[in-house]
Amino acid sequence: MKRLLLLLVILVIAFLLLMPTKVQPVAWKPPAAPSLSAGPYAENQRLKAAEQVGPSDIDGPEALLLEGDFLITGLHDGRLIRTSLDGKARQVLSDTGGRPLGLARHPNGLLVIADGIKGLLSLDAQGQLIPLTTEANGVPFGFTDDVAIDKSGHYAYFSDASSRWGYGHDGEAIIEHGGDGRLLRYDFQTGKTSVLLDKLQFANGVTLGPDDAYVLVNETGAYRISRYWLTGPKAGTHDLFIDNLPGLPDNLAFNDSNRFWVALYAPRSALLDGTAGHPRVRKMIVRALTVLPKPVEKRGFVLGLDLEGKVIANLQDASSGNYSPITTAREYGDWLYLGSLKATHMARLPLAEALK
Repeated sequence: MKRLLLLLVILVIAFLLLMPTKVQPVAWKPPAAPSLSAGPYAENQRLKAAEQVGPSDIDGPEALLLEGDFLITGLHDGRLIRTSLDGKARQVLSDTGGRPLGLARHPNGLLVIADGIKGLLSLDAQGQLIPLTTEANGVPFGFTDDVAIDKSGHYAYFSDASSRWGYGHDGEAIIEHGGDGRLLRYDFQTGKTSVLLDKLQFANGVTLGPDDAYVLVNETGAYRISRYWLTGPKAGTHDLFIDNLPGLPDNLAFNDSNRFWVALYAPRSALLDGTAGHPRVRKMIVRALTVLPKPVEKRGFVLGLDLEGKVIANLQDASSGNYSPITTAREYGDWLYLGSLKATHMARLPLAEALK
């Protein structure tokens, strides 16, 4: 029995040290995670008041748009659907054959789609799917994530989360911390795609600020939101809008007035932060995660930010059966609508409750 146990230990150690992996972790030093027990990110159950909206049998309704009394969302199987708020009326708009993750409506009526597998696409009124762009500077998109369109309809701003890792490999990309994410801009007039920012740590949610003066992009792997200035004396430069977030920022939205909403996939992991400076240990973690579940806390988490990047809303729910992971939060009228990469329905919370 002892020999069998010793052999098992040797095999486990050999597996953790020697199993081939493409992940090549880069050492870095994250800032100390902010407290969830006190301060602006103190734990609460305000998201427990969220109610289901739309159908209850869909898979991964991450991106969402509310148009009239209907929600548009993209699903895990590649379909784009339009559904009534009660879920009784449902229409399949298209099937991208990929994974639609970000949606934006162009002023001319086109539905523009950031598809994690297919790149940047558009859908016209006749239901025709049109590829827009799949690469920039000769580098193909690995993981097209989110998209926002300026008011003039001239540009689409979108993210390539990782040019090295494709959809479904977000864990590897974040653990590796290789800085291969990009903020991109597509010109509808010329069809050209340009790189605004590179070396981002898993570029995720994208939104434009007031008067399209700047564009924000979430860096999931660095727990921060970066800002790229489009107009004014700072045009062409970038800075940090908010740093050291308490979780992994996913999608990002602006209410076209005075608030941004940030969906946090999950709180920070002490294991990932604690091993950030130890690439060999993180490579062992990658190997272990091929057979073990990811140590991700199941917590609904959304933040509201003002125009200066100050936290004005902290919404959480870590109770049993919570709605999570929340990967999209968008404000429409009197409601804050929520989408999820993995849940089977969408949800919403009264805006008054969110801002209370």
